[in-house]
Amino acid sequence: MPTITTKDGTQIYYKDWGSGQPIVFSHGWPLTADDWDGQMLFFGQHGYRVIAHDRRGHGRSTQTWDGNEMNTYADDLAALTEKLDLKDAIHVGHSTGGGEVARYIGGMARNASAWPCSSAPCRRSC
Repeated sequence: MPTITTKDGTQIYYKDWGSGQPIVFSHGWPLTADDWDGQMLFFGQHGYRVIAHDRRGHGRSTQTWDGNEMNTYADDLAALTEKLDLKDAIHVGHSTGGGEVARYIGGMARNASAWPCSSAPCRRSC
């Protein structure tokens, strides 16, 4: 099971499929990386590298007591991006994932773009 370990010892599970320009998907509460499978299959089949992670406290990542707020979520996303050496990544976020992406892009991302999705889970339109 692929994971990274953050600076506070939390293990973050992720999926990493394909090759090409990376698209990183951040899920909403209380979902997991699996909820992006449809989008990941579509974009993977169209030449993109697609990555989705289970946010801390969700799915296969460590169930944490602390750090369940946007600053730490953004730090975790930065650690994932660094560990996977992602360049020119497109970040897509739904709901809480949109906040995570916005905090990441606004605070620490270099050379990345974002596509926050709004209230409904992304299906065919995202």
